[in-house]
Amino acid sequence: MRIGQVAHEAGVSTRALRYYEEQGLLSSERTPSGQREYPVSAVERVRLLQQFFTAGVPSRTIVQLLPCVDTGHGSPESFALLAAERDRITEAIEGLTAARDALDRIVDIAHHPTAEHCPALRSSSREDPVLGTT
Repeated sequence: MRIGQVAHEAGVSTRALRYYEEQGLLSSERTPSGQREYPVSAVERVRLLQQFFTAGVPSRTIVQLLPCVDTGHGSPESFALLAAERDRITEAIEGLTAARDALDRIVDIAHHPTAEHCPALRSSSREDPVLGTT
């Protein structure tokens, strides 16, 4: 299969296929004229790669997992890699959740300002430099 056909059937760009090859995730043969030729199984392989990427698994980890995929037998190392990726994603989610919660507090303060959070609402005995009043 040519690169365009694989890309079309797998629902990815030809650029993605070239990237997968660069990363060692996919291989092709070259015709005498230098064009890439993929086996029919490449479409299924690309769909699997897309599932890994959708799950947040980086290409460097996918490369380590592919031997288990190819043999159909998971190893303790592959399960540990998957668990580590899940832990990494969980930490990222927790960080994003904390950032969202902080932003929610800022939005709430912006909608309901108080003297505690907004210096312009504080009464002061000193002259206001903006208004020129005390």
